[in-house]
Amino acid sequence: MKVIAVNGSPRKKWNTGTLLKNALEGAESKGAETELIHIYDLNYKGCISCFQCKLKNGKNYGRCSMSDDLTPVLERIRQADALIMGSPIYVGAVTGEMRSFIERLVFPNFVYNEGAPALFFRSRVFPKKSSIFPKRIKTAFIYTMGMDNARMKELGWDKHLKSINELVLERILGQSESLFVTDTYQFDDYSKYVSGAFDIEKKLKIRKELFPEDCRKAYELGARFASCVTDK
Repeated sequence: MKVIAVNGSPRKKWNTGTLLKNALEGAESKGAETELIHIYDLNYKGCISCFQCKLKNGKNYGRCSMSDDLTPVLERIRQADALIMGSPIYVGAVTGEMRSFIERLVFPNFVYNEGAPALFFRSRVFPKKSSIFPKRIKTAFIYTMGMDNARMKELGWDKHLKSINELVLERILGQSESLFVTDTYQFDDYSKYVSGAFDIEKKLKIRKELFPEDCRKAYELGARFASCVTDK
């Protein structure tokens, strides 16, 4: 049983990295083998639309043909039983490196079957036959952001992120879920940065009192994933 976590943050030991570490510790508590991948350590690009992954009888059919640091990672994910991704939200979306990773992971496994719909995320879904990923695996996305929970819901970012990422992951890889961690503590010392928009004392209180609860939720997510794989 193998659970892989992919950290889409440039900071390995801050909010996103800490939550992913807790998720893997939860998986390990149920006997899973785990691996944490920091994609900012890797040299790679997003999809280049070469379409070699869709070439009839092509040697790269169903796999990304690009050869770089991401290539062995994608192969290990094909062998995994569960995948947990994490990313901070930058300008309303996951980081550019995480988006490029998702392109390279998902697109080669999406097949243009006869009658298959275009990639319309809001109003249509993929038929299951449009995925050629070798097996169904559990997936999850952990999002971190400085925005508070009320504002996130007011803007609809939670629904937006789910509609973009969860729908794709469920149709191409397997059942997916999300964990939103809001109002995060962004700096080690707020006095060093231009940050007058924030209530620093509130941020610190949330860091001390609520972030440990978020870490517990991440731990339970990992343990649940590993348990579901074991029970198959």
